[in-house]
Amino acid sequence: MIRFGDEVASIARPLRDPGDLEILLDRADGAKAVLIGEATHGTHEFYEWRAALTRRLIEERGFSFVAVEGDWPDCERVNAAVRGGGPDPRDALVRYDRWPTWMWANEETVDFTRWLRGFNERRAPDDHVGFHGLDVYSLWQSMREILTWLREHDPDLAPAALDAYRCFEPYNEDPNAYGWANQFVPAACEDKVVRMLAAVKDRDFGVWQNAEVVAGAESYYRTMVRGGPDAWNIRDRHMDQTLDRLLRRYGPSARAVVWAHNTHVGDARATDQAGYGEVTLGQLARERFGAGRTLLVGFGTHHGTVVAGSEWGAPMEAMGVPGARPGSLEEVLQAAAPPEALFVFPARGPRPDLLTTELPHRAIGVVFRPERERWANYVPTILGERYDAFLWFAGTRALRPLHTLRVDSHEPETYPSGV
Repeated sequence: MIRFGDEVASIARPLRDPGDLEILLDRADGAKAVLIGEATHGTHEFYEWRAALTRRLIEERGFSFVAVEGDWPDCERVNAAVRGGGPDPRDALVRYDRWPTWMWANEETVDFTRWLRGFNERRAPDDHVGFHGLDVYSLWQSMREILTWLREHDPDLAPAALDAYRCFEPYNEDPNAYGWANQFVPAACEDKVVRMLAAVKDRDFGVWQNAEVVAGAESYYRTMVRGGPDAWNIRDRHMDQTLDRLLRRYGPSARAVVWAHNTHVGDARATDQAGYGEVTLGQLARERFGAGRTLLVGFGTHHGTVVAGSEWGAPMEAMGVPGARPGSLEEVLQAAAPPEALFVFPARGPRPDLLTTELPHRAIGVVFRPERERWANYVPTILGERYDAFLWFAGTRALRPLHTLRVDSHEPETYPSGV
C-alpha cells in the first residue's frame, strides 16, 4: 500500500476554531452553491462544523439560504421560525416525526437555527436567509399541505389534488405497499399526480414545490422496489431540481448552502457509484453551475460514537464507531494528519498522490449493521475529484437528539444505509 504521511502533513491545516476556515471561505467566493457533507447522519462534530462554516458563509459571503437533506413540509416549519413568523425553531424541529427523526431534530440544529433567527431579526424581511428541505419522502404530508392550501386559497383546483390524494388512500401511507402494487399493474396514480402538478404549477411556490415532491415521491416509491440505480437517481435529481428552483426563487444573485450526506455531496464520478449508474447531487451541481462555481466539502472520522438505528425504523441509539479498516482513507489520516484538520485541494496544477489514488472512504448511514462494517461501509474514492475540500476529525461523538435516545454499550459497526 502507498503511504502518504509526508504529503498529508504538507497539505493538512490544523482546525482549532472557525477562524481557521478562512481559506475555505476564499474558495467559496465565486461559488453559486456550497455543498457540505457528513460521513454519518449522527455525529456532533459534523453538524457543529458544518454550521460554523455556514454561519460564516452567510455573514461574510452573503449566501441566501440553507437547503438540507430533509422533507419540504417539515423544513418549511423551520423556515417560518427562522424568519420570525413562527415559534422558536426548537418547537418546529421537535415536530419532526418521520424516522430517522434525529437527523434534524437535534440540539446542534437547534443551535444553528436559533442563530439564524437572530441573524434574520437584524435584516429586512426581503433579505432573510431561509431554511428549506430538498428531499422526496413526504408524499402524504405534501398531499395534505396542497389540499389545505387549495381549499383556502384556490378551491376550484382542489378536485385535481383530491383525485390524486384518493388514489393513494388504499395504501394507508405505506410507500412499500404502493411500490409493490405497481409492479403488477400500470402506475395507477402517476397520471393523476401529473394533472395535479400541471394545475398548481403557476400558483403559490410552496404548493408547487409540494406537488413536485408528490410527483418525485410517486416515481421514487414505484421504482424503489425494483432495485438498481433508478430510485437513487430520481431522488438526487429531485434534490438538484429543487435546489435550482430555490435559487431561481431567491433571484439571480442568490447563492445556496446545501447540507447532505457525503454520498450525495460528493461527485459520483470519483467513486464506484458511477460504475453502478448512480448520479449524485454534487455531480449534478457541478454540471449545472460549473465546477468553478460549485464547492463540494466532505467530512470524515476514524472512531468515536454516532447516533443510528440497528435496522430501518429501529429505536435510535448512541453507538460506538470502531477504528477504520486497514488501507482506508481514514486509516491514512489517523496516522498522519492532525486530530482535527482542514484540507483544501488545489483547483489546478499538480496534485499529491493522496488526492489522486483510489482509497476506501467510510460512509455510515442511519442504519448501523455490525456484520457489514468491513466490506460494505466504504466507498472507493478518489479524494481530490470527489470533493474540493475535506474536514477531518479523528475522534468524534454522537449528536444530541431532541427525542429519547437509547444508549448501546456494545461496540458496533456501520452500514451505509439510508443516506
